[in-house]
Amino acid sequence: MTVKTDRGIVGRAPARKRRLSLSARKALAGLAFVSPFVVGFVAFYLRGLLLTLDFSLSDLSLRPNGGYDLAFVGLKHYIYAFREHATFKQILTSSVGDMALDVPLILFFSLFMAILLNQRFRGRTFARAVFFLPVLLNAPAIADALELSRAMMLGGTSPASAAVTQAAGDASVNMSYYVGMMGDLGLPRAALDYVVGAVGRINGIITSSGVQLVIFLAALQSISPALYEVAKIEGATAYESFWKITFPMVSPLIVTNMVYTLVDSFVSSDVINLSFDTIFGTTKQYGLGSAFSLVSMAALCGILMIASGLVSRRAFYQN
Repeated sequence: MTVKTDRGIVGRAPARKRRLSLSARKALAGLAFVSPFVVGFVAFYLRGLLLTLDFSLSDLSLRPNGGYDLAFVGLKHYIYAFREHATFKQILTSSVGDMALDVPLILFFSLFMAILLNQRFRGRTFARAVFFLPVLLNAPAIADALELSRAMMLGGTSPASAAVTQAAGDASVNMSYYVGMMGDLGLPRAALDYVVGAVGRINGIITSSGVQLVIFLAALQSISPALYEVAKIEGATAYESFWKITFPMVSPLIVTNMVYTLVDSFVSSDVINLSFDTIFGTTKQYGLGSAFSLVSMAALCGILMIASGLVSRRAFYQN
């Protein structure tokens, strides 16, 4: 583009550089963030997923000298899983039910403990380490060592250990008394069953809340203290500050923790163990086990889509 003055044409004006809009820059940043997952999925996971689908539609036979042969049978294994298998539907339903019971409890417990551990008190660092310790103790090597030590204690390596074990076994809580008491108070039967189930799963809830607790703790520490100071000046109570400030600010991380908890709960569920035993157990039914795996994965993806869609609508995303 030329520039004209009273003295004539003096030259060309510098061309303006095209700058990306803010939304375009955010989109590129998001693509850069998820690109390692996309590359890893295509390079390592996609081929295994396609092979599993191929196995589920075929009868697989191993060759004596190595390798395998596939004979296409269509939907035979899927039909057998839902119509003839004795326990698959029951195990799949119970796994989904256990997940529906555990996930809200884990999210509630991890958020509650994160709020407590975010306060200032002596020994706060040690308390945070204690609640994250179950994540480390769930490692296979450490779990095997703890199981061995427990077996040695139950075996009675010394009279003292046997006495301690016997005393721990005798110190059981009579849950039927408390259940009857809460029933006499008029609590709904469904709520009562949920509370009883939660009490029975308290150990699993605590051991499964370490990662979620750390994520919630990071979210709480990212909230500006000025928001709470303004709310206090305006006369807001702690209850109102929680629902108007804390909960909306951590709500995006609730979606993240929910997805993580759903996947983590389903990975260790009975239906996954059934798939593993069917493939690598004594029967070596590769096609049927692959069908079990794909059906359970499809069920998990459906639950993730529904749950994420419902919770994301309530989440507050700060601009």
